[in-house]
Amino acid sequence: MAIRRAMSGRIMDRTAVVGARYMSSWWRSVQPAPKDPILGVTEAFLADQSPDKVNVGVGAYRDDNGKPVVLECVREAERRIAGNLNMEYLPMGGSVKMVEETLKLAYGENSELIKEKRIAAVQALSGTGACRLFADFQKRFCPDSQIYIPVPTWANHHNIWRDAQVPQKTYHYYHPESKGLDFAAMIDDIKNAPNGSFFLLHACAHNPTGVDPSEEQWREISHHIKAKGHFAFFDMAYQGFASGDPEKDANAIRIFLEDGHHIGIAQSYAKNMGLYGQRVGCLSVLCEDEKQAVAVKSQLQQLARPMYSNPPVHGALIVSTILSDPDLKKQWLKEVKVMADRIIGMRTALRGNLEKLGSPLSWQHITNQIGMFCYSGLTPEQVDRLTNEFHIYMTRNGRISMAGVTTGNVKYLANAIHEVTK
Repeated sequence: MAIRRAMSGRIMDRTAVVGARYMSSWWRSVQPAPKDPILGVTEAFLADQSPDKVNVGVGAYRDDNGKPVVLECVREAERRIAGNLNMEYLPMGGSVKMVEETLKLAYGENSELIKEKRIAAVQALSGTGACRLFADFQKRFCPDSQIYIPVPTWANHHNIWRDAQVPQKTYHYYHPESKGLDFAAMIDDIKNAPNGSFFLLHACAHNPTGVDPSEEQWREISHHIKAKGHFAFFDMAYQGFASGDPEKDANAIRIFLEDGHHIGIAQSYAKNMGLYGQRVGCLSVLCEDEKQAVAVKSQLQQLARPMYSNPPVHGALIVSTILSDPDLKKQWLKEVKVMADRIIGMRTALRGNLEKLGSPLSWQHITNQIGMFCYSGLTPEQVDRLTNEFHIYMTRNGRISMAGVTTGNVKYLANAIHEVTK
């Protein structure tokens, strides 16, 4: 008996050793992930102790004192819902009211497409979540398709479609020499893509370049995309924030609708309502008829179920409260214009200061571009000098977040840029 107990003990000891060895080796192959190129800028900025430091890297709006902003319409909406709020789950498709109001912004207040119930739409986790949900939908129902993405684009676009296992191709967009749109090459890429390809388009305030097609160019883009039977998917992260007018910023989408396209749209309220941390947005897909829209929406909900089950309620309540109340919506339209106008003013000030310094370079592109970002044309080496010598932080592709530029730092920023470019 004693011998059996001893043998059993030795077996258990060996089993424990083997088990411990296996458990300790489960994660040995895991290496640290590379730092996010945008969020890493903020980490470096926060670690810098210089009183002169400037962060023009991250795309979040700041007032002229460099402080985060909560819109007054948002504060009022929160006051109204505070006493009437419960913590119940939303449906898989999210807040019906929020989605209804969001579709009006994109498709038009009196859109016949909305009345005909041809749009499949669900609440999504801001713009990123809307793009990812569509990418998964594309992979499931068009498994042999690919997505054409502009060069350059928001870096996370590549991550989203990569992780959804959708093959990616690129198309020309930005022209480095002119610091404008490489329109002819873009049209050639649209023409040369296989019929029925998917194209990712920035509806307004292209990130990171701030370069948007003109209305005439959008019409030509629409014509060639339709001629080839391509599907246009719009990422609209900056509606209202680009020009100060949500209707104007939806112009590209309206052109495609006029031309009879079936499109998809990712919408977000991070920038234009300042609801960055609420992660509230919408994914919509325009369909042939109501029956198809019902089917598409059901599949979008099925994709959402194992991913996040259903979206959060608080941000959706804020958005629906603002957009469904005429007074709050009017206030929001005023406040979003104030944000856009400040950005436009800082573009003018930065260009003006550089020109006063006698810079031999042309800085016209600063005011030609639109939206939160300025694609400055600075090289990675020049950006490194700005950081190391002047404590100015931005991504190494030279993208300046104009939201970080203020009347208090614009001269310092211009002087530093002049020093590293002269």
